[in-house]
Amino acid sequence: MDRHERLIENLSRDLSPVAPARNVNLVGLAWLLASAIFVVAVTQWTDPVRPGVFGQFQEAPRFLLETLLGVAAITWVGLLAFRSAVPGELTRRFAVAGLALMALWLAQYVIGLVSPALEPSEWGKRPFCYLETMIYSAPPILAALFIARRLYPLHYRRTAMLLALAAGMIPALFMQIACMYDPSHILLLHVLPGLSMVLVAAALAAWWRLPR
Repeated sequence: MDRHERLIENLSRDLSPVAPARNVNLVGLAWLLASAIFVVAVTQWTDPVRPGVFGQFQEAPRFLLETLLGVAAITWVGLLAFRSAVPGELTRRFAVAGLALMALWLAQYVIGLVSPALEPSEWGKRPFCYLETMIYSAPPILAALFIARRLYPLHYRRTAMLLALAAGMIPALFMQIACMYDPSHILLLHVLPGLSMVLVAAALAAWWRLPR
């Protein structure tokens, strides 16, 4: 036995088998589902959704498409965020596609300032929807940061910001159903508060990574 073989044997002698890594896509989907259930439940508990909203899905196909586009964008960005927490798991193409889909969804509200999917109305308005959006996204963000920290992200702040983008947009999207429909109201009091959680997560990530 030469010295290289002896070295390999010595290094591997005390090694023990480890469990295979979890499928990060399944982890991301489980988090997305749990977060969506939490947001829907707590929003519905505080105040029911806008009366007649489900009939509006049938009456205005563009409103339905807008909502489904939001679901797709949030799901993609959520998976993107968890992939970014695993070294080598995220591809540039997947990241660009996810952020482009998010931008496409949010652009629908900008277009809606001129040509809204529904007739703007204050019907179903919630007085503190902007606070609800931020508060309801906080538990999913904290849970996601806790999970992501165990996946060995190389760029923890970037991962935290992506996770917060997905989490913040979940209540922002559901407010489209639970609160009044008006594109300017949605952009200022649903989307903007959701986006602000990205900065909160970045600050949390920076604090979390400080030496203890």
